[in-house]
Amino acid sequence: MIEIRKIDHLVLRTENVAAMVQFYEEVLGCRVERALPEETGLTQLRAGDALIDIVAVDSELGRAGGGPPGPTGNNVDHFCLELKDTGPSELRDWLVGRGVECGEFETRYGAGGFGLSIYIRDPDGNTVELRPDRP
Repeated sequence: MIEIRKIDHLVLRTENVAAMVQFYEEVLGCRVERALPEETGLTQLRAGDALIDIVAVDSELGRAGGGPPGPTGNNVDHFCLELKDTGPSELRDWLVGRGVECGEFETRYGAGGFGLSIYIRDPDGNTVELRPDRP
């Protein structure tokens, strides 16, 4: 059985990265931890023990989520859950055993640094990233 330890990060898509970063820094007290605007359009802000990722909608990463935020486009790309006492093979077996389609594990950066994670979709099509705590 899966046990969630915490939310690792969430990803917000925007047409105005500077204003979003300024808001989360100056209003909410987050700090920029990583910025890769030229590579992926991504800026990652530390929010306690989690991250808030700000992604430019016109970047390679942002375009993958569809149009800009508004009535026909989403601004929440995905959220990531860190799992407790779970390894990748156990997690894959759990998901497949419940009829959940899943891709391959890849190394990604999250609130706890680099680690393996996998993307799945919930019944409404929302993307959920799952991050086991054991390699």
